Amino acid sequence: MTAELTPPRGADFHSLEAAANILKPAVTAINLTDGAGARVRMSSLAASIKLKQMGVEPVMQITCRDRNRIAIQSDLLGAAAFGISNVLVLTGDSVDAGDNADAKAVFDFSSKELVSALHTMTDSGTTLSGATLSTAPSFFPGAADAPRDPDDDWKPDGLLEKHTAGARFIQTQYCYDMDVLSRYIQRLTDHGVTEKLHFIVGLGPLRSAKAATWMRDNLFGTIMPTVVIKRMEAAHDPRQKGIEICAELMQQASGINGVSGAHLMAPGLHQEMVEAIGLAGVT
Repeated sequence: MTAELTPPRGADFHSLEAAANILKPAVTAINLTDGAGARVRMSSLAASIKLKQMGVEPVMQITCRDRNRIAIQSDLLGAAAFGISNVLVLTGDSVDAGDNADAKAVFDFSSKELVSALHTMTDSGTTLSGATLSTAPSFFPGAADAPRDPDDDWKPDGLLEKHTAGARFIQTQYCYDMDVLSRYIQRLTDHGVTEKLHFIVGLGPLRSAKAATWMRDNLFGTIMPTVVIKRMEAAHDPRQKGIEICAELMQQASGINGVSGAHLMAPGLHQEMVEAIGLAGVT
């Protein structure tokens, strides 16, 4: 079980500590986002260090959008010096999505190239330029994916390329349809992908039917079936129904061979995440 936190928009750790303390008893690790939505927040590196000091295992997210390869490799060495090994590599939301319209996107790396850089630093003990590191890091790199209902001729070439680059685990976009997930994971299994990569499926307790509809329509790669939205619409207590649906889906996902865990994303709903995990009985 992993959960996601957005670092604070401010120069203090109060809200981060409060949220992490709620989640800590229920999850294996906590992801810290890196400029999510192309908006200014505390760095994922600083937030990850703070969680490490709290005894919480962090997954530091790092995007390709904002920094060049010199800055990214420097940040990675800093993370390794604090014992941070789990790194989730993302392309990063478009600058157009945020509130800094004049910002310049960098994209010195593609996400696959950045995964390869993590692999090189760990396995070769060098930077990408070939400079020897005094102490090699020990990174456990991850990448993102969006489940799909595969066509007959679809093959997981992109995931295999990410594995070849050095990825060890995959965290997926929201998938609230376990039938689709089951067919997708079966196709990956048929191609030997689940033997190479650990898959953690994206879920989370829903706030309302309106929120579920917005996720379906606006978050790329989200799978949100109509039946889930209708269940939320009919709910007398949407908060509780969102927890129940999340718990049900976690239980179902845990029974799919090739699924290694669940990653909960629900900004601000920290207690709801904990309640869903407890209700699912998957800790």
